[in-house]
Amino acid sequence: MASSPLGYSAASAGFDAPLEMLAACHERIQGQCSTLQRLAAHVVASGSDDDACAAAHNVIRYFDSAGRHHHDDEEQDLFPALLESTAASDPAGIRHLIDTLKLDHRELDAGWQQLRRWLVRIEAGDPIAPDQEEIEQFIGRYVRHIALEERDLLPMAARLLGPGALERIGQSMRQRRGVRTGTGPGANPGARSMPPQPHAKQIR
Repeated sequence: MASSPLGYSAASAGFDAPLEMLAACHERIQGQCSTLQRLAAHVVASGSDDDACAAAHNVIRYFDSAGRHHHDDEEQDLFPALLESTAASDPAGIRHLIDTLKLDHRELDAGWQQLRRWLVRIEAGDPIAPDQEEIEQFIGRYVRHIALEERDLLPMAARLLGPGALERIGQSMRQRRGVRTGTGPGANPGARSMPPQPHAKQIR
């Protein structure tokens, strides 16, 4: 079972452990990026068959919903909490890190909009060839971004944020996804971030 840099298993991450939930989302993003790579090769070999259409649909739904939530979790909740926790000292290093990650988000969002246009056509059954450079740039940006967050951001947040701040972040993340408070802390929020997905065989 996979575990995050914070020491929890990804499968157990819930709103009561928001930093772990963010780390678990990183694993899901990496999984979607792997699907993108396999999908591109599959389209070249087999065109936009049913499996390609379903895979494209699932990737679109993920990045349009859970992926967007992840960026909002950080920019609307985690980053402000970190800045508030250091308001008295105002260390330049934390502000620089946050500014860097926000810029990453803008570049990732722009890259996703470009890539999404290709995926929409694949979902519709149009066997258009993938732009391999565009796909690799998008994945490369995410790899570097996730590495920076797991090396610097999440460990810093674990050190600086107290239970009250983490509880507020978790509650906001729950509300963003429309999950009722009574759902239970042990539930896996990733499964509720998106509507049910169409089934597709593994794209190889």
